[in-house]
Amino acid sequence: MNATHPLAVAGIQTDIHWEDPAATLADVTPAIARAAAAGARLCVLPEMFATGFSMRAEALAQHHSAIAAACAELARSHGVWLLGGLVQPSPAGERPRNAAVIWGPNGDEQLRYHKIHPFTFGGEHEHYDGGAALPTLTIEGVRVTALVCYDLRFVELFRARADQTDLFCVIANWPEARWEHWATLLRARAIECQAYVLGVNRVGEGGGLRYRGDSGLFGPFGEPLATASAQETLVLGHVDAARVAEVRAKTSFLRDRRDEVYTMLR
Repeated sequence: MNATHPLAVAGIQTDIHWEDPAATLADVTPAIARAAAAGARLCVLPEMFATGFSMRAEALAQHHSAIAAACAELARSHGVWLLGGLVQPSPAGERPRNAAVIWGPNGDEQLRYHKIHPFTFGGEHEHYDGGAALPTLTIEGVRVTALVCYDLRFVELFRARADQTDLFCVIANWPEARWEHWATLLRARAIECQAYVLGVNRVGEGGGLRYRGDSGLFGPFGEPLATASAQETLVLGHVDAARVAEVRAKTSFLRDRRDEVYTMLR
């Protein structure tokens, strides 16, 4: 489905108070208000936006209900779609999940994605279980797929949903030491999938790591539409599903895939 009008989006590049949801929510709340006032219909927060990328999974999972309730109320009170990351408790015998959730303007949860690729280099797989599903949600005519941080390194996920997606939202706690990988891969995924990509990363320090943000919105040819680095700010732009359809109709990159051959090569 093509949008009848472009969707205004806002990436909220914010610092995070380490393992302190109340303090972080207090900072994030006015940022969401500013984004809504600027006309944003979809506001996007970083991965584990209220706590930081901590490996104390069980402890963070205890904040799940409070964070989710606060996000639902923020979405409802501002009448926006809100995407943010948090730690989800899991049943006995399973580890918590690193989740990305979208709440609708009425405050109801509309999508929940579990990070498929735990970051083994940082030991995330020892504390969090990976997901096995990749849902997509249509927001005011724009088909949106949410992914989390390390997922960005796996083009297979993006290709699997390219035909069904106009906008990929990648939320992250991506360290400064590898910022060039982050910036390069965001553009590459947009080019490869002929889709918009919005990457939203945190800034500041947490858990002994530094973060410089480099959040950005990229168009279906990989063109940078809005970027920001090194400070708390909003990344504002528009996503047009009709533009995605136009690009894909004029250039046959996605149509020229030969999935039947790729399967045989495995």
